[in-house]
Amino acid sequence: MTDVVVVDYGAGNTRSVCSSLRQLGHDSVVTADPEAIRSAPFVILPGVGSARSAMDHLNETGAAGALKARYEADQPILGICLGLQLALEASQEDGGVKGLGLVEGLVVRLETPRIPRLGWAMVEPWNEAFYFAHSFVAESPHSVATSEGLCVAVRKGSFFGVQFHPEKSDQAGLNFLDQCLSLA
Repeated sequence: MTDVVVVDYGAGNTRSVCSSLRQLGHDSVVTADPEAIRSAPFVILPGVGSARSAMDHLNETGAAGALKARYEADQPILGICLGLQLALEASQEDGGVKGLGLVEGLVVRLETPRIPRLGWAMVEPWNEAFYFAHSFVAESPHSVATSEGLCVAVRKGSFFGVQFHPEKSDQAGLNFLDQCLSLA
């Protein structure tokens, strides 16, 4: 039986997420099927790609509605990078995009010396380094962790989202994913 659904929005890092899940002993499927999203024990909304095309795909397939229903039913969802950003109310990316609205907040363009922000960086207060690749960042009252002064983790209800890529963060990332899945 599949215990993790990785949401397909037509792009993203689904192969590397599924590979990490296999390393942890979890079966996963990549799909945008609303029923699979609603009924899975655990759902991951992965990262990488364009906010507009991702939201268009989620809306067209019915996955957006399934994610909202899942959140309202207090079922776990992990957002990774763009997946975190899509869960917020809106993004400035692509000229402005309405998000899923699971969590209050806005996605804004990074204002840092290097864009995109690539590489390993420490996450506080976790005192652990993870791999980042992003040009936009969340601003949310539900921030639970930062890196270099930026919001990099948001938690509200059954949603937990991170700006870093656990699937590309070696053992620290595997440990993070394992901890998330153990709470489901």
